[in-house]
Amino acid sequence: MSESGGFPVRWFLGVPFTPMTLPLAADRIAARDPAEPFYFVTTPNAQHLVATWRGSAQFRAAHDWAWMVLNDSTILGLIADKLFGEPMPVAAGSDLTVYMFAHHIRPEDTLTIIGGSEEVERRLRSQFGIQTIARFDPPMGFYHDPAEIQRCVEFVLAHPARYVFLAVGAPQSEAVAMAIQATGQATGTALCIGSSLHFVTGVIRRAPELVRRLRLEALWRLLLNPRRHARRVFIESLPVLWIALRVRLTPAERRTHHRPHRG
Repeated sequence: MSESGGFPVRWFLGVPFTPMTLPLAADRIAARDPAEPFYFVTTPNAQHLVATWRGSAQFRAAHDWAWMVLNDSTILGLIADKLFGEPMPVAAGSDLTVYMFAHHIRPEDTLTIIGGSEEVERRLRSQFGIQTIARFDPPMGFYHDPAEIQRCVEFVLAHPARYVFLAVGAPQSEAVAMAIQATGQATGTALCIGSSLHFVTGVIRRAPELVRRLRLEALWRLLLNPRRHARRVFIESLPVLWIALRVRLTPAERRTHHRPHRG
């Protein structure tokens, strides 16, 4: 196991994960001084791992630049444990966001949000008493336009905050995070957390606790909205099983971080 950013790194199926439990990861994030240089946290799931394996330059770069790369997927956790005999903690982005607001984020903390909605912002103020929130909502497809990414970067630089929530999906959030970090001018800690702010504020209802405990949240979402989630589950995520089997059948001395060749 190697080390990056002061944390152990476990290469698993092509991704350099930070094998850290959710409470410990949240504690480390909260312990950072707001004036420290900008770092960001990613939470890749099975879909992101498949994209990385297929050669996504965006995800590969994001994993290399990130301060923490936390495992968002219970499926990946099960594969690591049952197929490779090496348990890996799960620290899903949704759970991390909920934990941060429950245990660390205080009304006096400053938040900058890229994405989200007016309703999310209103509920953060009313439910958690957050006093200082700056929010910018870029247009759809913005990350294909360098000028739009730059607008996001400039907004974050103009609104320094202890916590920066990048809520524009993946790999858009990661693209913005890398661009911010590349300036060398930003401070605080960014979390690439997808729709998590919608969950923590109740704008979107999460799966019931029992469903989450049984590790069936992905199935629950699929049943609720099959048209939206079918492609994500069956085409973009399910191939992780074949990737894992392929790596498992590769002789140990040839696995080399379990990272696929570029090309």
